[in-house]
Amino acid sequence: MYRGGAGQWAWLLHRLSGLGVLLFLLIHILDTGLVLFGPEVYDRVVKLYTHPVFRVGEVGLAAAVLYHALNGIRITLLDFYPELSPRQRQIFYGVVSLFALAFLPMAYLMLKPLF
Repeated sequence: MYRGGAGQWAWLLHRLSGLGVLLFLLIHILDTGLVLFGPEVYDRVVKLYTHPVFRVGEVGLAAAVLYHALNGIRITLLDFYPELSPRQRQIFYGVVSLFALAFLPMAYLMLKPLF
């Protein structure tokens, strides 16, 4: 029975982070398009983004973009250097470590105004 592993988690997180970034882009296109209905409508919607829930969403977006980028580099390395394939678990753990080192201070700074 297949129980997954680092490769499956890397794949799943890559897909989920890609969908998260895509969702943000779609919302961003829609809210930017609101300027066609006048500056008042646009300003009213953009004012919603000052709510703390959106600040947490921005942190989630930053996490998705950072992980997606780092894992994309991992995938590129494995594509160009197939001899690294036996070490893909260690490379995935490296990606997770780099993600944590970069994301945790960034998340703290982004969320600090909420506290």
